[in-house]
Amino acid sequence: MKCISILGCGWLGLPLAKSLLSKGYEVKGSTTSESKLEVLKNVGILPFQIQLEAHQIIGTIEEFLNETDVLIIALPPGLRKIISDSFELSFVNKIKTLLPYIEKSGIQKVLFISSTSVYADRFPIAEYNETSPTNPDSESGKQLVLVEQLLQTNSCFKTTVIRFGGLLGDDRHPIRFLAGRTGLENPEGPVNLIQSTDCIGIIEKALDFARDDNWEWHQTFNAVAPQHPTRKVYYHKKAEIFNLPLPTFAKNSESKGKII
Repeated sequence: MKCISILGCGWLGLPLAKSLLSKGYEVKGSTTSESKLEVLKNVGILPFQIQLEAHQIIGTIEEFLNETDVLIIALPPGLRKIISDSFELSFVNKIKTLLPYIEKSGIQKVLFISSTSVYADRFPIAEYNETSPTNPDSESGKQLVLVEQLLQTNSCFKTTVIRFGGLLGDDRHPIRFLAGRTGLENPEGPVNLIQSTDCIGIIEKALDFARDDNWEWHQTFNAVAPQHPTRKVYYHKKAEIFNLPLPTFAKNSESKGKII
């Protein structure tokens, strides 16, 4: 049985762990919350309370990584924010602190869940694929690019990166935040979204490849739905479906964006 360790059993990591368990994997999962340990245990995940900080890791990280075939780093977006006004990048420093533990564990394969925020919105609207240079214009995007580079240039293990678009799920949709708002920018900007179930399927396909010695485990993939309606068309339609107030967009707004 393959052992998968998921660093970050959050909105994506937890359902991913449940799906992997149903397919016969042994799964270790981490959370920063003591109250969530029982939740993980009750579904069959071997739970660990682990907190990454800029200069230390709180929790039994060695045991979490021990005898792991693939480490999946699926940390929630909150860990990617700067925690002060200093130039230091908090998420980057946390991964730097984690690296020696991965090296010492002997793990050979890492799967890093990244984001299409590594590509900037542009006017006119730009198209990007995996061969496009990264050009982030957000703080989180800049941190993600640096972390991708840290992981993929490490010679002790191989890292595959999957960059997901905006995540959607039954209880997670941006229209719930945008409903009724006014003066929204980029009405003609295209959306780049993906359902959480598709994310899980893509990750599981990558893990299938991980068992194939003839497949090179050191790649980068972008993953979004193939449809790219404009923000105005898409969010108006979703507001109607969810019976929510329509958002309104700024008139004569010059739209920028990207298509992944």
